[in-house]
Amino acid sequence: MLPVPKLPEIARNPLAFVAARWTPDPRTVRWATLAALVMSVVIVITGGLVRLTASGLGCPTWPTCNGDSLLGTREMGIHHTIEISNRMLTYVLCAAVGLAIIAVRAQQPYRRGLSRLAWTQFWVVVGNAVWGGVTVLTKLNPYVVSLHFLLSAALITVAVLTWQRAAEGDEPARPLVGKAVRQLGQLLTAATATLIVVGTLVSGAGPHPGDSDGVHKVRRIPIDWRTIAQLHADLAWVVCALTVALWFVLRAMDAPVGPQHRTRELFLVLMGQGVIGYVQYFTHLPSALVDLHMFGACLVWIATMRLMMSFRERPYSAPGALDEPAAGSVPAAGAGGAEAEPAGTLLGRQDTGGGLRQPVDAARVSRAD
Repeated sequence: MLPVPKLPEIARNPLAFVAARWTPDPRTVRWATLAALVMSVVIVITGGLVRLTASGLGCPTWPTCNGDSLLGTREMGIHHTIEISNRMLTYVLCAAVGLAIIAVRAQQPYRRGLSRLAWTQFWVVVGNAVWGGVTVLTKLNPYVVSLHFLLSAALITVAVLTWQRAAEGDEPARPLVGKAVRQLGQLLTAATATLIVVGTLVSGAGPHPGDSDGVHKVRRIPIDWRTIAQLHADLAWVVCALTVALWFVLRAMDAPVGPQHRTRELFLVLMGQGVIGYVQYFTHLPSALVDLHMFGACLVWIATMRLMMSFRERPYSAPGALDEPAAGSVPAAGAGGAEAEPAGTLLGRQDTGGGLRQPVDAARVSRAD
């Protein structure tokens, strides 16, 4: 019997094959994970455009577009073009996530936790793509559409975690603020998440069902959209109040400027989002502003995630793991009284908008940024 030929190495383990031949620098890994995050936001915007242009059933079937046709035809009209373009953009998102997975896998030393985060993005994309098909098969059921957006928010969550963790080490997290501040931040995060969920209900009850052909009567959430919009606005004010309170607490406790900057950024994003929200409410939800408001919701959630992650730092454990100087380390006296940073700390000094951050003593949580 003839021996079975062995598969080429690239076919047996393509990621290991690439990793053996390419070692990206930390900046490349950071850019790759950022590209995945950007695409996770872009797919939300284009998905909103599909519904707001009444193109949700531009391709009336799934996984094909129309009958046996995967892409459909031009004769199906502009709504078909918009819907199929959004479906094709999912492949661009997959490519961006794939690039992040490859870059993280090829980085030296190998970081298992970061690799798992990158792979989680891929599986969330796959799951949300299938759920997007369910929205078509259920003829744009508003509850299914709402969950479709929330799955996109889950993807953004993992993408932010991957992007931020790419600039950190794998040692246990060291807090930069006290327990009370972290609890206030957790309350703010919970309120922001609730705000986003209620926002999907406003969308599900509002005047944009997502279909234009009139053949299928698209269901709406049986509640007056103005009533749920008022609740949404009230929650937005709660989130703004918690953000301001957190900023004052951080200032009063002389906390590092990193969390203070992230809190200020969140407040500014909330103010911009609030202006858009009130304008769209008083102009009866024009499509363009609704899509812009969805984009703002993504930015609010990203800013919230970044704020929570600024409450701690994670040092590196291995010397020389990265090309950039370490941060978060305590200078040690060397020969002749010179001070040198020990290896095995953070991936480079964190940028807080005002330059390179000096190390922080987590025990006293002083202003050390």
